[in-house]
Amino acid sequence: MTYKQVILVRHDLKLPKGKLATQVAHASLEAASNSYGDAVREWRNQGGKKVVLKVENLDELLKYKDLCKSAKLKTALIKDAGHTVVEPGTITCLGVGPDTEEKIDKITGKLKMV
Repeated sequence: MTYKQVILVRHDLKLPKGKLATQVAHASLEAASNSYGDAVREWRNQGGKKVVLKVENLDELLKYKDLCKSAKLKTALIKDAGHTVVEPGTITCLGVGPDTEEKIDKITGKLKMV
């Protein structure tokens, strides 16, 4: 089995590259922390594959969060502190997994990369 992690980022926020990178890093770490030990261990042993995908807006991000929950995928919803670019509490992205590529792709496989 191949493992990966996916980060979904809100395209409507038009985050600068540095802010985007920071939010993705937060989501990756938080989602991995929320995931099962065996999945994380296997994912890391395979190189820690991460894919960053875009969703159009908050509603679409929350739709994917619900789909992931139904599929029993571990997630991490990231809310910004609001010190720089966006208002405090703005939801910027969603970390998914790590889990099997097959399981994650069933939910996020049609989304485009950032």
